Amino acid sequence: MIPHDTHLQIGSLLFEGIDQLDLTGPFEVLSRIPNATYRIYGKAATPVRDLKGLWLTPDASLADAPPLDVLHVPGGFGQQALMGDTEVLGWIRQQASGACHIFSVCTGALLCGAAGLLRGRRATTHWASLHLLPFFGAIPVNERVVIDGAWVFAAGVTAGIDGALRLAAELRGDEAAQAIQLRLVYAPEPPFHCGTPETAPPAILQQERQSLRAITARREETARRVAAKLGITVPVTIGD
Repeated sequence: MIPHDTHLQIGSLLFEGIDQLDLTGPFEVLSRIPNATYRIYGKAATPVRDLKGLWLTPDASLADAPPLDVLHVPGGFGQQALMGDTEVLGWIRQQASGACHIFSVCTGALLCGAAGLLRGRRATTHWASLHLLPFFGAIPVNERVVIDGAWVFAAGVTAGIDGALRLAAELRGDEAAQAIQLRLVYAPEPPFHCGTPETAPPAILQQERQSLRAITARREETARRVAAKLGITVPVTIGD
């Protein structure tokens, strides 16, 4: 736990095609952490649209971000376009090198992998991309939140809230995290027991796998190129 009198700089990456809940779910938690400044950073300080068209505006550009104590990397379909973006990947590497915690949500883990930061780390990501983590040297763990040293990984989308609360506890203690959870009335009671591949009806799971097949194939093709650059040997085929 970081001393309470240490002011924290917390920053989230924003990009076109983000899954907004990967950003805004953790935002609700991270922006309430005591004695901290929370900001959102994009390639430029101009609005972008999320995957479904919602406009989101960063506070500043990547170049204007201070050294961060906590780096939050969300995911979404737009992650794919950044897998070879030297500016964004370089920024992630630079900020991660000095941060006390790095927080990845959903396919934000793939961006961290493309930045060369996942070798030997236990990690998780969205269930449809979990099988891609070995391409980046990571050890895939099929759990909602995975903590590996300074790293906190949250699986798909809504898991970002869980991960952010775990991170808040790491930073300011359990009571501070519990107070944030209570303020948010975060006591989920989903109407269906269908939130993971293990609990979803087979027909629904197959339907969702099919709807994600194209983006998953593109992500695997990109992951193979990254693995080659990183010198990581992966199987010829990897099942999902």
